Amino acid sequence: MKTTSHSFTKYLLFITFAFLSFSGKNELPCCGWEQVDVILKNIKAPVFADKVYDIISFGAVGDGLTDCSLAFEKAINECSTNGGGKVLVPAGTFLTGPIYLKSNVNLVVSAKAIIKFSDDKSKYLPSVFSRWEGVECMNYSSLIYAYGETNIAITGTGLLDGQGADNNWWNWKGNKEDGWLEGTPHQKSGRDLLFKMAEDNVPVEKRIMGQGYYLRPNFIQFYKSTNILIEGVKLINSPMWFINPVLCSNVSVIGVKIEGLGPNNDGCNPESCKDVLIKDCYFKTGDDCIAIKSGRNNDGRRINVPCENVIIQNCIMEDGHGGVVMGSEISGGVKNVFAENCTMSSPNLDRAIRIKTNSVRGGIIENIFVRNLTIGEVKEAVLKIDCFYEEGDAGKFTPVIKNIVFDNVTSSNSAYAFWIKGYDRSKITGLVVKNSKFNSVKNESLLENVSLPIFENTFINGILIK
Repeated sequence: MKTTSHSFTKYLLFITFAFLSFSGKNELPCCGWEQVDVILKNIKAPVFADKVYDIISFGAVGDGLTDCSLAFEKAINECSTNGGGKVLVPAGTFLTGPIYLKSNVNLVVSAKAIIKFSDDKSKYLPSVFSRWEGVECMNYSSLIYAYGETNIAITGTGLLDGQGADNNWWNWKGNKEDGWLEGTPHQKSGRDLLFKMAEDNVPVEKRIMGQGYYLRPNFIQFYKSTNILIEGVKLINSPMWFINPVLCSNVSVIGVKIEGLGPNNDGCNPESCKDVLIKDCYFKTGDDCIAIKSGRNNDGRRINVPCENVIIQNCIMEDGHGGVVMGSEISGGVKNVFAENCTMSSPNLDRAIRIKTNSVRGGIIENIFVRNLTIGEVKEAVLKIDCFYEEGDAGKFTPVIKNIVFDNVTSSNSAYAFWIKGYDRSKITGLVVKNSKFNSVKNESLLENVSLPIFENTFINGILIK
């Protein structure tokens, strides 16, 4: 690895981004970060009518035992039909099946309220239109679901409990450490069947999963919806991913606390979304804290919508497979991701920034900007880019990865500063690291098929990178 002089670095950056802009391959100005203000102007919190619909008035009982599903449904329907407002969950513990959120409704979970989601799987049927690990299908409803709605929110400071546990949902993964018992069913056959259907172009309405296929639902999945706010609440123990907006725009996730160490308990996974703000959130997860996605393989290419304009600010990441991750369901591409002022540290946090794909998934990943990150301990690498993830180089959809800029990133303990494997036929370009320090790094960085990386004022174990 070589360093360049400050002036020459600026010259290379200018030439690189100017060429990309001239060729129509990059929509960002040369320094990137100026685009954040433009994106933020497009992200506006939804506004709701000043009407309150208390679920108690619709028959809910906060004893933790009474099924309040019908009360939630009635309150939300009446609120939406009458022009919208707040559906209030007052103090108490309210047991329910899935909640379908409708336009112009703000579900307010008050400070001493708990929404506890039933472990009766039949309540999450009939199947709804969903994406499961990046593939469209009809599957169990997410715990909170919306399709084609606008102006929707979940706010307050209360608790939402998905009740995921080794004896509820998590054992469907098929891992003994997650409660699966030899001889009991799990997700593998259903997962394999769904992925084959997608590769065979079976119409989505015929990809009927649900009962007997053991594909766990996500906690919150909003589909093809706009003007979304999730703010202040605490989410625990999801069956699978926690927050998964799909094909949505104008999405804000602010001040949310997410805790769940179950299998695939990703924290926040915007998928094929545009204009997303994730701010002031806390993550302690059994998988990636934030994973930015855009569909899997043939299905992702069929829909062909990237995830773009994602801003991540002031978040805390503890346990997880990665802090901010692009992939692995990334076939539609990811572009324009800005992560700043975040803190990441845990002996159970594997990587800080991660990109994972392969030549089966493909995708164009571009314009990833990271600055002012404080990273304590991570198990593996501060930056990991793996073009050989899972299936490896076994397909014909070679990924393209370009324009990754680190500025003022510090770390205290890791196996690697950088672990990067690209393809000889598709080298990773536009990697820039400046004003950064990586301490107590155990191994020399791995950079395979990285074209002309730029390191400026960057140190590993106190040694200037040359």
